[in-house]
Amino acid sequence: MSPASKKIEAFSSTRKLKIMVVDCATVWSDCLEVIRKEVDDQNFNTWFKPINPLKNDGDVLTIQVPSQFFYEWLEEHYVPVLKRAIHEVLGPEGRLEYSVIVDSGNQKNPPLMVNYPNGNGLKRNHLQAMNGNGMHEDYSPFSFKALNPQTVNSRLNPSYTFGNFVEGDCNRLARSAGVAVAKKPGTTSFNPLMLYGGVGVGKTHLVQAIGNEIKKNLPEKIVLYVDQNDFTSQFLNALQNHKIQEFQNYYLQVDLLILDDVQFLAGREKTQEMFFHIFNQLHQSGKQIIMTSDCPPRDLKGFQERLLSRFKWGLTADLQEPDFETKLAIIHNKMQSDGIEIPTEVAEYLAYSVDTNLRDMEGVLNSLLFHATLLKKEIDLELAKEVLKNIVKEIQSDVSVDFIQKTVADYFKVSLEQMKSKVKKREIVIPRQVAMYFCKRYTQLTLALIGGNFGGRDHSTVIHALESVEDMMKTDANFKNSVEDLTKKFKSRMTGS
Repeated sequence: MSPASKKIEAFSSTRKLKIMVVDCATVWSDCLEVIRKEVDDQNFNTWFKPINPLKNDGDVLTIQVPSQFFYEWLEEHYVPVLKRAIHEVLGPEGRLEYSVIVDSGNQKNPPLMVNYPNGNGLKRNHLQAMNGNGMHEDYSPFSFKALNPQTVNSRLNPSYTFGNFVEGDCNRLARSAGVAVAKKPGTTSFNPLMLYGGVGVGKTHLVQAIGNEIKKNLPEKIVLYVDQNDFTSQFLNALQNHKIQEFQNYYLQVDLLILDDVQFLAGREKTQEMFFHIFNQLHQSGKQIIMTSDCPPRDLKGFQERLLSRFKWGLTADLQEPDFETKLAIIHNKMQSDGIEIPTEVAEYLAYSVDTNLRDMEGVLNSLLFHATLLKKEIDLELAKEVLKNIVKEIQSDVSVDFIQKTVADYFKVSLEQMKSKVKKREIVIPRQVAMYFCKRYTQLTLALIGGNFGGRDHSTVIHALESVEDMMKTDANFKNSVEDLTKKFKSRMTGS
């Protein structure tokens, strides 16, 4: 072939390529006009603008999408829209192919792309990938960053164990389920295991105890603890850097996934979508999933219904505020772990004075230890009162025993004499117990001294009164409202309002 002929052929090939590029761009532009009529501006800009047309070969249009997640989202949410657009522009025989970027590459390495023919053609276990040089190579969705159970950072606190998790009526079901899961992760009916409860009731301690137990007894298992904030941040970073497939593959290698504070995924549609896919694949593979929340699944707002339904597949168990005995056990357990014996009267004083949550209790105990060490003092009731005076605002002297007794007597319409008497009628006993409850809550008196102010009763009677009030608050809504009304009166007294 003459040089002139070669130039003509090269020019002709270049011209054909340009025509092909223009043609596919025109076809896709026409498709976008159809799509724009069926989706709102936000979804159009998010899911269709980033798509690039690659080629148009007869009835087949190939488009390039920026990530695996992007492809799956289109296939799940917009197949009918895409089909209508393709058929309107290319005719009833029109088809769509995807070229998915699974690695954006760098200056030295070209992008790695996966071709999916005809849409809905994803085969997860083995695909043919095409690198930037047009060469095909085997591609496995699970090939990125294989995790080693011996070296992976599970993000667990080794101090959280079953051994130092104090069991009580408030958490017995949750702890029992946790022990069962730790023995046989992924094979019990407790999958997923959803633990819920308020702040500082021990959710994080319990789920990390499960993880630590599995790592100790089943070292071949890959355990990962992550709170939702880190999960969301990792996902958004992967989305921005076109690393969605790597992000997903990382989590799919895990044998036990613990997601803490799942309630904060509310309203995060894309993150929920990703967690939905990870959840499904882990569950189908017999892997264990554990989640914590501040409320049961039925009360979670801002979640996809299909995700909420999966939260209910296994077991949902709550952790409640600990009762008096459990608080005492927690206090003694904590102090003994630090090699310190705490007097019973001090433990009782702390158990009833700190009525917020276990984190606050731990803070009080740490402060008590610090003061005892710094001042070189024995831990006694006087030191405990001094420490709590600076921490628990509700312990104030302007709410006296006399004021509490008079306020409660007036509220329940009984006399002070009856309250302090030996009368055991229910209409007298309940006000007496409520007054004891508030004396423990708002004064610095010991149980024995409180009992002395109610007709010479001993500390065991006061303990029984406190427990009775707590039990009635859990079972009797009207009684609970009465206690809350009285609480407002005492707080108003303390603040001067």
